[in-house]
Amino acid sequence: MRNDLQNFLATVSQQRPGRILYHGSFVEDLQKRVVEHIGTRDIAGHYGMARSTGIGPRRPADLPALDFARYWHHAELPPGTTINGSGVAMVPSGFYHFWGYISPLRNATTLREIEEFPLEDYSRWDFSGMAEQVKAAHQAGRYAQAWVGHMYESAWQIRGYEQFLIDLVEQPAWAECLLERLFQQNLIKARAAAQAGADLITTGDDVASQTALIFSKDTWKRLMHSRWARVWQEIKRINPNSRIWYHSDGNIRDIIRDLIDAGLDILNPVQPECLDIDDLYRRYGHRLTFDGTIGTQTTMPFGSPDDVRRRVREVIDKYGRQGGLIVSPTHVLEPEVPLANIDALFEACREYGTFEA
Repeated sequence: MRNDLQNFLATVSQQRPGRILYHGSFVEDLQKRVVEHIGTRDIAGHYGMARSTGIGPRRPADLPALDFARYWHHAELPPGTTINGSGVAMVPSGFYHFWGYISPLRNATTLREIEEFPLEDYSRWDFSGMAEQVKAAHQAGRYAQAWVGHMYESAWQIRGYEQFLIDLVEQPAWAECLLERLFQQNLIKARAAAQAGADLITTGDDVASQTALIFSKDTWKRLMHSRWARVWQEIKRINPNSRIWYHSDGNIRDIIRDLIDAGLDILNPVQPECLDIDDLYRRYGHRLTFDGTIGTQTTMPFGSPDDVRRRVREVIDKYGRQGGLIVSPTHVLEPEVPLANIDALFEACREYGTFEA
């Protein structure tokens, strides 16, 4: 029987794997109930989820922490607020994994403030152990994955959502400055992951609503896609075997071809509520692996266990029998998802997605 590394390599090469790989995640409340339901904290092991090993650099202990105090010195922040590693104030919303964001550059009045905002300098981090992490993952039969980061999402969180969108129109140099600074840091991480031999390199930006892109395609291509393309091309130059994964919720139909042409291998989450997946498969199934396809706005919370099983069988039959499919819910599973539907999801993946004994 092939291990998860072998099945991953077959899947992303459009070849039939020994089994369909699958995974899922849960908000804290639901995760607690799943653990009680199955009797173990090893949810991935219990359900047979794909096993990968995350790899990454180490921040040197003697590297001074970023100082964001000046942005919050006089601010009155709601109780429970914390400042994340990008200097953004994270305000508890009371809605599980959702947060309120207060952006440190929301009141910026000059380009110099954008230029001087403290960002992590990854050129000073220690990447020396990553190749050994990959080797250990392979010895354990797992594929090694590295997270590169966001660009657009990080930019708007630092600048402010409305402010960043206004910048795109009224003062694009401000938006481009922040995106370029984030791009340069992502490029450092991407190069290191490729050099270490990472099998899967993950990236992402939510650039669409349920129905369309958030901004014009021309704006996206000029400011964001052009930078992701340079990151991905550098990965492929260093290690053609590294597979590039990109996440964006929503209806991104108009940019999928551009993503593929830039080097994309795996698209997540492929929301059935937003995209005609049959059409995407006809157009791009020979070049693209889908990771997702199980609706978290429809099937998982509101379907029956039989509905879940039917959907899993449908996507495997349509998109996965010759590789090119990793099954997963299209977002973290929320508290309203019945435990019986979670059981049905992973049982169906095993039943319909096992191709060799």
